[in-house]
Amino acid sequence: MPVLVWILYDISADRSRNKVAKTCKQYGLIRVQKSAFLGRLEKNRFDELAEICLSLIDEDADSVYLFPFCQEDFRQVKVLGQGFDRKLVNDEVLQQFF
Repeated sequence: MPVLVWILYDISADRSRNKVAKTCKQYGLIRVQKSAFLGRLEKNRFDELAEICLSLIDEDADSVYLFPFCQEDFRQVKVLGQGFDRKLVNDEVLQQFF
């Protein structure tokens, strides 16, 4: 059963950052901020994505956070202020998750 996931990152090198973003997109995740992706993944794909991201970053300088959520926990997420980047996320995309 797929779980909802957030992928957040702070990666200093453009090349590594672009590779992580491209990989997230290949896994079907949707960019919701410049350094944040949201989507659904099977558990094994979540673990696989984590391994790939680890191989793409400099562990001494970069950070990638992968947060799995069950649907019940995800419903409790609060988005404050500006929320999602409207250039990246439209209402149709938001309806998939909220």
